[in-house]
Amino acid sequence: MARVVVDVMLKPEILDPQGKAVHGAFGRLGFDGVADVRQGKRFEITLDGEATEEQVAEIRKAADTLLANPVIEDYTLHVEGDQ
Repeated sequence: MARVVVDVMLKPEILDPQGKAVHGAFGRLGFDGVADVRQGKRFEITLDGEATEEQVAEIRKAADTLLANPVIEDYTLHVEGDQ
């Protein structure tokens, strides 16, 4: 079985209030040296068998229409080996 991973992040110009809250918590909890935090989403999609070009194209289409909002989010997609 193969796994396709889709990582979704807010575009850099979009305010990330959850990331800002986590960044503030780092300082309050004594974790120094953290310049910025951005929060995102990770989808791990396990396929039956190997990841064909057609299956990856379908997942990319799903990422474009379902997993990510293209107005405010970017995503990366990669295939991991056999699980």
